[in-house]
Amino acid sequence: MEWSFKSAEELVVALRAGAVTSVELTDEAIARIERDDEVVNAICVPDFDRARAAAHDADQTLARGEDRPLLGVPVTVKESYDIAGLPTTWGMPAHRNYLPAEDAVQVARLKDAGAVVLGKTNVPSGLQGIQSFNEVYGTTTNPWERGRTAGGSSGGSAAALACGFGALSIGSDIAGSLRTPAHFCGVYAHKPTLGLVANRGMVAPDAPAFPVDLDLAVVGPMARTARDLTLLLDVMAGPDPLTLGVAYDLTLPPARHERLSDFRVLVLEEHPLIPTGSAVRAGVNRVAAALVDSGARVERHSPLLPDLTEAGTLYMQLLISGSRARFPIESYELLRARAAALSADDQSLDATRQRAMVFSHHDWLEANNGREVHRHGWRQLFAEFDAVLCPITPTPAFPHDHRPNLLERRIEIDGVEYPDLDQLVWAGLATMPGLPATAIPTGRSPEGLPVGAQLIGPMFEDRTPLRLAELLEQKIGGFQAPE
Repeated sequence: MEWSFKSAEELVVALRAGAVTSVELTDEAIARIERDDEVVNAICVPDFDRARAAAHDADQTLARGEDRPLLGVPVTVKESYDIAGLPTTWGMPAHRNYLPAEDAVQVARLKDAGAVVLGKTNVPSGLQGIQSFNEVYGTTTNPWERGRTAGGSSGGSAAALACGFGALSIGSDIAGSLRTPAHFCGVYAHKPTLGLVANRGMVAPDAPAFPVDLDLAVVGPMARTARDLTLLLDVMAGPDPLTLGVAYDLTLPPARHERLSDFRVLVLEEHPLIPTGSAVRAGVNRVAAALVDSGARVERHSPLLPDLTEAGTLYMQLLISGSRARFPIESYELLRARAAALSADDQSLDATRQRAMVFSHHDWLEANNGREVHRHGWRQLFAEFDAVLCPITPTPAFPHDHRPNLLERRIEIDGVEYPDLDQLVWAGLATMPGLPATAIPTGRSPEGLPVGAQLIGPMFEDRTPLRLAELLEQKIGGFQAPE
């Protein structure tokens, strides 16, 4: 039997029943990587010797009658996570030889759960952008069409899952970096509620792996089934043992409902700041039709929905000002001059980004206050709805675009070009207020490319969009292996 495309849940059952060994699963995964990854380039840092040793240990543990949630299951890890003994470069040549001494907290949790780590997956340089290419490891291609991107910044992880290189992966998300690659590659991903999952050790090379609270950014699970997302989130979730974990234990509330017919879902397919491509709109509407067919309450409009234009603006302000804080100080005066030259009437997202690059602390606090107003609005909306269904990006995977300047890249939506970064407003809808969002496959574009959508849920009620994703997988289907 071929095991490479089985779910992690199925592998756990088979391992416990003695139908397969972890060594067999690991050898099969490694053989597939060695056969198929030369073109896809998803696994940038293989760790096969240690994986085989870990698989052998897992089999011995199983033979003793012991059990752990992921015991013996082959997985991958995004390159940006520290793994002791392996390079963490973030795709930046200056850090090619950086070797962290300790595992990231999430890598440690994977290993404690018994997972077998096959290696690391590719990322964009500095984790910047929604493609995965860099000077250290090269370009990750989309398993469905090599001329297109697998997404970013967790593109290597999404491509690895689509190719059967391990049953699970872990990534990160600040601008759709979990959800967009899942959408482009036809797999599942979950952006947890901000602060739900400890992030220590998912840190830029040479930076100390302190347990810091990041703004906007989260780490989270990727898989080929919705149930596997929940399985992996249960391993990952919880506070850092060095800080909040000293005092707090985690108890996530259960999903609000167990049947599709009981869910109340608000469906959004259009954004005032960027059009939605026809293929993505069709995917959203396919899911909406399945909800209606199952008896769910589906609405297309609600006065409780926070203003989408304001939400997109606030997200760009917080995202860009936070990123800009790490730029060289000598570039500040030039950026300030450019922002000052903008017309006061220019309220485009590009102008918003340029102004955010020179935000003062006062400016940031104003944007943060706006975020709190939106969070309150979402709390009110989720008293009436259980989830919001909407796009992740406006299009399926697009052709590789390696122009060095992110601001010069363009995205084509049904034949019309727009600034590449404008498409982030859909991802930012959940990111800005810190809400959980689950990426699900919704079908194929007319060209045969995967198309996905996201289910946004109430803060810290991550099990609600995850359960809805599971029920929809049963209704409309889920992952399909590339042909």
